[in-house]
Amino acid sequence: METLGSLFEALCERDLRVYAEVHDAQLYHYQDYNKNEIDAIVQMSDGSWGAFAIKLGVNDVDRAALNLLRISELIQRNPKGRPPKVMAIITGLSNAAYRRPDGVYVLPITALRE
Repeated sequence: METLGSLFEALCERDLRVYAEVHDAQLYHYQDYNKNEIDAIVQMSDGSWGAFAIKLGVNDVDRAALNLLRISELIQRNPKGRPPKVMAIITGLSNAAYRRPDGVYVLPITALRE
């Protein structure tokens, strides 16, 4: 499962890069010295950004959402830090896209084409 998860993450990053480049945006990975990590950051040319966690299944959605929210808060503590325009978890094995009560979106990979 770990290998499949890594392959799925690479697939999602490839798709995000293609979609980002169409909109004159860049794809990055975030990791700081405290090992806080965001799987994918899409930064638009105006500096706005979105944070994406990538999970093959839906079992880790809650933990991934908490991680995105926590790191976003840490980034905003920096005087130059700005909040992400969107936070989302891309999943491989879910059927519907929805917005959680905490504001984090959960998206099946098939929703990216929309």
